[in-house]
Amino acid sequence: MLCLLPLALVLLLSAPAGAMESEDCLGCHADRDTVDGKMFIEAGRFDSTAHAEMGCPSCHESVTDEHPDDGLTPSKASCQDCHDQIHQEYAISQHGANAECNDCHNPHQVKAATEVSGYDMNRQCASCHDAADMVSSHDSWLPQAELHLGALPCITCHSASENYVISLYISSRAKAFGDFELASKQELEELAKGKPVQSLIDTNGDSFISLDELSAFNRARKYKNLRLAGMMTPETVTHNFEIFENRWDCTFCHASGPEAMQTSYVAFPDDGNGFSRLAVEQGAVLDALYGTPDFYMMGATRSKALNIVGLMIIAGGLVMPIGHGSLRFLTRKNRQGKDH
Repeated sequence: MLCLLPLALVLLLSAPAGAMESEDCLGCHADRDTVDGKMFIEAGRFDSTAHAEMGCPSCHESVTDEHPDDGLTPSKASCQDCHDQIHQEYAISQHGANAECNDCHNPHQVKAATEVSGYDMNRQCASCHDAADMVSSHDSWLPQAELHLGALPCITCHSASENYVISLYISSRAKAFGDFELASKQELEELAKGKPVQSLIDTNGDSFISLDELSAFNRARKYKNLRLAGMMTPETVTHNFEIFENRWDCTFCHASGPEAMQTSYVAFPDDGNGFSRLAVEQGAVLDALYGTPDFYMMGATRSKALNIVGLMIIAGGLVMPIGHGSLRFLTRKNRQGKDH
């Protein structure tokens, strides 16, 4: 047994230095006083990504315990190593020759489509496509182009993404007649007064938002400077960016009761600078008055109250001709002598 100890010691000393753990990396790279620019990683954002679960060494295999004193440039994995199918899809798209993965996706902040707001998706596109120019180019054929582009992520129309749902985001305004902007987590935490921000709407804490809870939030005077802004977002994102012919057809979105209008979520900002969602009872976005008064999709949204009023108007309009005709029919014998 003792004779094996020298051999074990030799093997131990000759073994390569082990790679650092993510915690070791963030000890320097999450400190702006130690690193800056592209070397800085915001720990809160990175920790909530899928890449954080894999760990830094998964993409930077060559980094050892001697880094950075060894003077070696760390290796860096290619996105294609893990995302080959997406890479092939993207390479043949209209964007393939114009932008690399890192131009749109920071690998230390990347999140799933359901964890990112539609506004953040559009900000990525706006880094190359000027928003004003996009409104102008769409305005030649799309009615109220600015309104549409504000309520849809670009990828809703310009990719073959699937499973569309309505994502609702809480917006706030600082002044009584100011513009509404996406509310920050800090703003909502102040309103929640120590409770989870979800409790602003999910009052019973069951992680599900009923129509009654949604209506109560929309009617509450204390939330008069808050409103729910809706966007039609995809659940499954693809990277085959192009112009699709069926997106020119208004019924792609504006059809009576499409499946997307039946499923909705309220997205709340979370600790990782992303969003976590709570499902909303089906039918919420179909009711413009009590469900989502600040979200309306022509051809699909309705108001229960206006439905009743409309039926009363129709019924009232039918009373006179039907009533008059019925009375004439019932009194026809009395009028037979008088009519001659």
